[in-house]
Amino acid sequence: MAAGGFCKLPNGRVVVALNLPSPTTPDSSSVVRVLVHAQNRARALTRLRNLGMRAVYLRGNAAPPTPDEITAVLHHPDGLIWRTAPDNGVTPLELWRPITSLLRRPTPA
Repeated sequence: MAAGGFCKLPNGRVVVALNLPSPTTPDSSSVVRVLVHAQNRARALTRLRNLGMRAVYLRGNAAPPTPDEITAVLHHPDGLIWRTAPDNGVTPLELWRPITSLLRRPTPA
């Protein structure tokens, strides 16, 4: 099960944050942090499922988005971003990327 959480914004919309196994690597050691901005939690999870991440569930609020993460997703035009998840609470010096770069398949040479 993925760790995650949500934060309800003053305008009624939500930001959902999930730590998921990376869909591009077969091993489960690679984890990505995905942020979704949507009308409600159900729509946020539906957006991820529509992109092919079928087994995405949010149970509880163990790892809600930080204020910096909320700012990042609100300023992105798609409202759906990712980066590698921090290990041991250490924040990586990595920029947020659009979700299409995570799901893009490498073209054969």
